[in-house]
Amino acid sequence: MLLRQLFDSTTSTFTYLLADEHSREAVLIDTVYEQHLRDLALLRELGLKLVATLETHVHADHVTGAWLLREATGSRIAVARAAGARDVDLPLESGQKVQFGSEELEVRATPGHTDSCLSFVHHKSRIAFSGDALLIRGAGRTDFQQGNAHTLYRSVREQLLSLPGDYLVYPGHDYSGRTATSVAEENAHNPRLGAHVREEDFVGYMQNLNLPHPKQLAIAVPANLECGRPGDGSVTPSTPDWGPVVRTYAGVLQIEPEWVHLHRGELHLLDVREPAEHATGMLGALEGAQLVPLSELRARTAEVPTDKPVVTVCPAGARSAMAASILEQAGVPRVANVRGGLLEWRALALPMAAAGPAG
Repeated sequence: MLLRQLFDSTTSTFTYLLADEHSREAVLIDTVYEQHLRDLALLRELGLKLVATLETHVHADHVTGAWLLREATGSRIAVARAAGARDVDLPLESGQKVQFGSEELEVRATPGHTDSCLSFVHHKSRIAFSGDALLIRGAGRTDFQQGNAHTLYRSVREQLLSLPGDYLVYPGHDYSGRTATSVAEENAHNPRLGAHVREEDFVGYMQNLNLPHPKQLAIAVPANLECGRPGDGSVTPSTPDWGPVVRTYAGVLQIEPEWVHLHRGELHLLDVREPAEHATGMLGALEGAQLVPLSELRARTAEVPTDKPVVTVCPAGARSAMAASILEQAGVPRVANVRGGLLEWRALALPMAAAGPAG
């Protein structure tokens, strides 16, 4: 099974991508609204088909990206039936199995942080995704959203820490840079829920945390009860609308060379090679392209016209990817890098001009 652990630094939320490497079917656990383009880019680059988004609970600290991903991919939204969320495709209950290709996740109810928390166990890989029920050397809070410390203690002890000790545990959050743990580790070392901790001790601990409520509580919970669907059902465009631009998993805005060729009169082409490199003529050039070397671009961004979308190019697309990022950060509203650069342009036998002085 393919597994990728993704992270949202604003909310310290982990998102997990799991995929069957043969069928290429995939699921995402605990997506984040603001990260849906990142998730789509990774799916696209790995050649995966998203079949479902799974929620471990109705989150209070971030809005899910489930609705956005369903709109983009046709995937199904899976949430605990007990959550009472609307627009859910797969209402989940304890004991169910979630299939993606030949892979299978067991659904386990682990309430206590909220009354509808779920954990997902992949027995073949000996992995548990514990959401906010069990954290690394900690546990989810129990002071709002129908939380109950007695319930959480029993849930974690019976459903997660009863698994074999070598099962790895991947939590929904971590605020200290830790990424994973194991059942044996948590039984031995978790100060709240370890094997040595009695229920009354855990309850007393949790009742005296005195934590402030999450900053997004008033926004996140209602939005997540709608699976992340905006109130008016619309999506503010977060990708450019001037052409088929995609944001890669590396974070670069990118566009296909064939489209650039067909629309070059509507674009401003920017070649970021060094002058001596350009003058050799080894790879040719794109007709009418402005030459501003990458090494000088930060100091010369004002020289780049922005009345048309700016498309950056270099031999292989690496330096021009950086150039596109520099221009985006400088506030250029419409910019993208040519995928594969001049080498890909030549491989596609698209027309080129002789290299020499550029406009």
